[in-house]
Amino acid sequence: MEKIEIFDSTLRDGAQGEGISFSVDDKLKILMRLDSFGIDFVEAGNPASNPKDIEFFRRAAGINLKKSKLTAFGSTRRKNTSCGDDSNIAALIDAGTEYVTVFGKSWLLHVEAILDADSEENLSMIRDTVGYLTQKGKKVIFDAEHFFDGYKDNAAYAIKTLKAAAEAGAERIVLCDTNGGCFPDEINDMVKLVTQITDVPIGIHCHNDSGCASANTIAAVKAGARHIQGTFIGIGERCGNANLSTVMPNLQLKMGYRCIDEKSMANLTQTACYIAEIANIKLAGSMPYVGRNAFGHKGGMHADGVKKDPRSFEHISPEKVGNERSFLLSEVSGRSAVLSKLSEFDANLEKNSPETMRIMEKLKKLESAGYQFEAANASFELLVLKELGRFQPFFRIEHFYVVSAQNYAVRDVEKSNAMVKVKVGDKCEITADEGDGPVNAIDRALRKALEVFYPQLKKTHLIDYKVRVIAAGDSTAAVTRVLIESTDGETVWTTVGASKDIIDASLMALLDAIEYYLYNTWEIKRKEAELKIKNKMQERF
Repeated sequence: MEKIEIFDSTLRDGAQGEGISFSVDDKLKILMRLDSFGIDFVEAGNPASNPKDIEFFRRAAGINLKKSKLTAFGSTRRKNTSCGDDSNIAALIDAGTEYVTVFGKSWLLHVEAILDADSEENLSMIRDTVGYLTQKGKKVIFDAEHFFDGYKDNAAYAIKTLKAAAEAGAERIVLCDTNGGCFPDEINDMVKLVTQITDVPIGIHCHNDSGCASANTIAAVKAGARHIQGTFIGIGERCGNANLSTVMPNLQLKMGYRCIDEKSMANLTQTACYIAEIANIKLAGSMPYVGRNAFGHKGGMHADGVKKDPRSFEHISPEKVGNERSFLLSEVSGRSAVLSKLSEFDANLEKNSPETMRIMEKLKKLESAGYQFEAANASFELLVLKELGRFQPFFRIEHFYVVSAQNYAVRDVEKSNAMVKVKVGDKCEITADEGDGPVNAIDRALRKALEVFYPQLKKTHLIDYKVRVIAAGDSTAAVTRVLIESTDGETVWTTVGASKDIIDASLMALLDAIEYYLYNTWEIKRKEAELKIKNKMQERF
């Protein structure tokens, strides 16, 4: 299997995406995760740009990386300045990395209009910088910024910039589709040409402004590139970078190249989720290979086909990338999809079992009333448990009320207040609390009351709250669907509620979230107790 070098720029190019702000600790955590995953190069920042990156490289120097080559990023020297007098070049050297990535202009438009330099000075800037850093013992990766646009504008000059870097000692020459506007056929033709005029290994760096970054990267590999750059989950400036979690499995599992160790591919989804969590973004469910729905089946025919033969609607086995198959439940799911979920509760159930038919009808009825269970698996599990007679309520709300006030003149929302009375067994608890809005107030009051009986609820909290108006007609009486995502710090679950009253819908979802957690903690204890009894019996006999 031919090796393709993987160069991850999550910590540099990815950090330029909207809403992304890594702390030094964040960057160190991601660095170590990428290293354990088996990434060849990790571009971690520009030490000349900010104190945070300087601190990062200082601390990263003390980490013993097993696989990854840490790489500092910077530009060619400033015009009319020697490399020895350029503070940016000095910062690259002081970063202490074996490899450095230097970008230089390959498009005359940028040379003349942005740098305000002439064409020969730009070539000297590239040649001098690469040569100087090489003499200082650095291995230089040269990023030919805007190469493809530059080639279209003036092919001869764009090629000269590559030759300047190669003659000065660059270890890799990376062709950058910086504006992200190229198509795969263009990438293929230009990369193929470049590989014929230089012996230096060629790399590719694509942005996703036309939605082609991953396809363009693959086209470049087909044309001879053996070094690919991107970010692990596609984050980056504007529309993002080539998504390595998509490109790597495409190259390795489908095209026969070796990007990472075979055993690491099974950690792809877990690594993508880890990076998304550190970046404080939600991984798109539809993201290829690693998304929550990448192997999710909703249509009845799809679910039935996958159950009979996964190859019918899955291009690879989800286990190969550490993901898992799921069946999204809705009124179009069909009995096969529902049965696949029900088998988790009772393996003896069949398509035509009364319980299956009853749950199907209940599901369709609730979805027509505004519920949606494909993204609310916890609520669906509760529905099944109740229909199978395996769920006993942990509490009951006797009554509640909410009061909210607002100074309309200045649009200043006051704190909302909620009071709730809950009954657990023959005991009652009345509690009040306040919050930022009525839903937050109810949530706080309800949890405070229930924590008297179930202290484990202190570990849980709401992490996401989505509202959608879904019914047409009179907008003031439209049905509102509420999805709530909760966590205990270890697992995450989603619940749903639907009503013409947003507070009522929110309360339904909140109640499901709490009951789901209580049931699962109770079930764990029950199974542990059963196991202890079983072990004692075995010891006795």
